[in-house]
Amino acid sequence: MRGLVRQTSIYLGGVSGARPRVPTDATKLEERARRSMSRQAFAYIAAGAGTEDTVAANRRAFDRWRIVPRMLRDVSERDPSTELFGRRIPAPLLLAPVGVLELAHREADRAVARAAREVGVPMVFSNQASTPMETCASLLGDGPRWLQLYWSSSDELVESLVARAEACGCEAIVVTLDTTILGWRPRDLDEAFLPFLRGKGIAQYTSDPVFLRLLDEDGAPAPGQQPKPTLQALRTLVQVGRAYPGGFVEALRSGKARAAVQQFVRIYSRPTLTWDDLGWLRERTRLPILLKGILHPDDAARAVDAGMAGVVVSNHGGRQVDGSIATLDALPEVVAAVGGRVPVLLDGGVRGGADVLRAVALGASAVLVGRPYVYGLAIAGEAGVREVLENLVADFDLTMGLAGCRTVAEIGPETLRQPG
Repeated sequence: MRGLVRQTSIYLGGVSGARPRVPTDATKLEERARRSMSRQAFAYIAAGAGTEDTVAANRRAFDRWRIVPRMLRDVSERDPSTELFGRRIPAPLLLAPVGVLELAHREADRAVARAAREVGVPMVFSNQASTPMETCASLLGDGPRWLQLYWSSSDELVESLVARAEACGCEAIVVTLDTTILGWRPRDLDEAFLPFLRGKGIAQYTSDPVFLRLLDEDGAPAPGQQPKPTLQALRTLVQVGRAYPGGFVEALRSGKARAAVQQFVRIYSRPTLTWDDLGWLRERTRLPILLKGILHPDDAARAVDAGMAGVVVSNHGGRQVDGSIATLDALPEVVAAVGGRVPVLLDGGVRGGADVLRAVALGASAVLVGRPYVYGLAIAGEAGVREVLENLVADFDLTMGLAGCRTVAEIGPETLRQPG
């Protein structure tokens, strides 16, 4: 009954003059976050590729499916929880991996981990995190956690990241496939802003023993790679030094901070990745592996045939390909191709409990939510993330009951219609 409890607590708080820290309306949530963040930070989080048509398409796809509530069913007792890879979670909802959370709040991934622990929602650690996975794992306690993996050009680094994930209790590896090269994002380009070049969002690398060893072996960057000596370049250098673990002065004096940024740029992705490489990873971890970025049913079927434990239907929140198919539009064919052999998850455009229900009705085992919790983080830190998650779970619980469903298993295609 989490929905009723959350709803009642908000109304009772209003009797004493208290209001929610973060807006419960998704549009207002984004607008409040925009006012709480720097222009560059908000642009990076909100940015989509090109004209941002794919960002909009993700939302339009939900609008095309309408919920058909059923009446006179006893929904006084509801259970919105579900099981995923042997773990019971409070709702079919996970925290999507979002990088560079320090742009939203100084507590970054740490605040998100504490909020996820309180609500019980699984957190997928970003490969481009502002905080090492081990720190977040300690804050999560027994809470579920997965690791997103960007497949580096260094196989040794990939092995190290996966081994660290296993050691800190991650329960799955999510390989992101759609970002082996960076999409064309005008918001970021117009700001000439890429946070990684300022040493932000590379904590998984600067905390990794293989990365640090490679850094020592490769040495300092070549003189021709240095930025022009301007006042802004000096400010950026200071940012890079502060982001590097250890002493600020030593990081600048030794050149390691700048070298780490350039080493990251050299090895963070692997555009040559093919299906043939998946077996190599499968042999190096006991954890379930999911492929994120799947939109075509043939790719989904091939993933299962390759021994993958699940797929995530995703277009990277519209950040990679302008004009891409919306994730909810791609979901039914992917579900059909998988044929129930592995879980199918979805992200992209999820903004409320009705969106979660529609995705589940179309065959998703769970959804991942990204920007909304980052907006909560920007507005009110850990408390903001917690409220966003509590609101999403509550909204899903109430929507499920109002649609006439008592459990997640009762949500099916018959719950929806496409007008016309």
